[in-house]
Amino acid sequence: MDNLPDQTLYLHEGHEDEFGEDEGMAMDEDHPMWRSERITLTSVGIDVGSSTSHLIFSRLTLRRQGIALSSRFVVVNREILHESPILLTPYVDKTTIDTAQLNDFIQEAYRNAGVTPNDIDTGAIIVTGEAAKKKNAEAISALFAAQAGKFVCATAGHNLEAILASYGSGAVHMTYHEGGDFTVMNVDLGGGTTKIAIVQAGKVIDTCAVEVGARLVAMDENGKINRVEDTAFKIARMAGIDLKMGGTMSDDDKEKFTKALCDSLFEVLERGNLSAEVQDLLLTPMLEFSDPINAVMFSGGVSEYVYGYEKRNLGDLGFQLGRKVRERVNKLGGGDIPLRPADVRIRATVIGASQYTVQVSGNTIYLSHPEMLPLRNLQVITPLFEQTESITAGDVKAAVERALQRGDAQEGDRAAALAIHWELGPSYPLIRTLAEGLVSAMKDHVDQGQPLVLVFDADIAKLMGNIIERELIPGAGIISIDGIDLKDFDFVDIGQELPDAKAVPVVIKSLIFRHSEHGRGHAHH
Repeated sequence: MDNLPDQTLYLHEGHEDEFGEDEGMAMDEDHPMWRSERITLTSVGIDVGSSTSHLIFSRLTLRRQGIALSSRFVVVNREILHESPILLTPYVDKTTIDTAQLNDFIQEAYRNAGVTPNDIDTGAIIVTGEAAKKKNAEAISALFAAQAGKFVCATAGHNLEAILASYGSGAVHMTYHEGGDFTVMNVDLGGGTTKIAIVQAGKVIDTCAVEVGARLVAMDENGKINRVEDTAFKIARMAGIDLKMGGTMSDDDKEKFTKALCDSLFEVLERGNLSAEVQDLLLTPMLEFSDPINAVMFSGGVSEYVYGYEKRNLGDLGFQLGRKVRERVNKLGGGDIPLRPADVRIRATVIGASQYTVQVSGNTIYLSHPEMLPLRNLQVITPLFEQTESITAGDVKAAVERALQRGDAQEGDRAAALAIHWELGPSYPLIRTLAEGLVSAMKDHVDQGQPLVLVFDADIAKLMGNIIERELIPGAGIISIDGIDLKDFDFVDIGQELPDAKAVPVVIKSLIFRHSEHGRGHAHH
């Protein structure tokens, strides 16, 4: 982490203990010095899953790490303010989530937490698992339209959900605590999907998702089947049983069905060759990490059954699947991989969303029109060019055009974020040359009304924004931020500017994850 850019506020695990709260905490919070040295954010994580929905409200305190005004902030305190009850996600039919009932639940959670939407600084709304497939997933996000500027993540793909769960469960913290190359596999086992994260040295280095869950079949209080996901029919064929709406499942059917689920899951966890049936259940590429695993940890709703905290029948197959997984996990890796308890189980993803999703770019940002924010799902484009003092605007333009073509983003019909690696310092002539090349390459985007979004790893965002706005394209929409580390295949959400802090929250959503030969994990999420 030490080599990450200085200007970023990283909300991440593992550094709180280095910066204790004994020194200076008694300082009056209204004092200007306190405001320049600390930021307090009220954050909410809202998770709408295929099986359950819930909210967590948190207060995060960040403190400037060094004495220079450009030095980065670290989280020195996290406090959970309120946890909502767990709601079984309501449906009006097989494919329609009951947004009215969901909205009532969310409003009640705000009331019980004693906060209003105006009190929230940032947060994440994540629509996950099977719920993200439903025809009204956008309607769920629309429930928060009035405060959308504060929420920088409207949906979470499988990989991001795996990352959030591994932070929330404590898997990331465990690798910090154990040190070295201690590696944890976090298995987030839910109602419709299972997300797997490989964590090492505080970084998520590989992820995978598979259609295995305990609520692929749901039953009413009389045992009558009232919802069947499409994946359930695949599992039923593997198990050799029949499923139909309005029917029932015998105990024998439940045993066969959950055995097929458990067998499929452990094929993935064991990281060997997959059968054609299990390959058909994969939602992402298979795990590539092939080195030994030192511990396995479970989160998600079914983890409550795996660890034995929950024994009730909630109208699904959670009890049967959890029991089978617990019996099987002791044999994982030949019995040499211990099952470790999770810090947080069913709430792991939502607490991860509340406390770990946000980076904040501040101090040197440039926003020509702050009202343009928030921006969501900006495709990251990373132009590569030789960094010499003889660089020309033509070199930069050609590099950007190549990168746009590589990302199928050259049409200019949707916004993109240019991620620029810069080694040549704050020299005005060189930055002016860089600016000319960037503006020239992005002319079609700007002409079509798209904002020019620039993200730098060097401390030049404000200078760059000023040059472009004043000298090259006055009046255009320019968002220039720095201190954020991006790569190809990332997508980013940029939230509205935080009051007082003069900073913007950013969520990085990496769609493709591989074990990084360059050592870049995904601990920044």
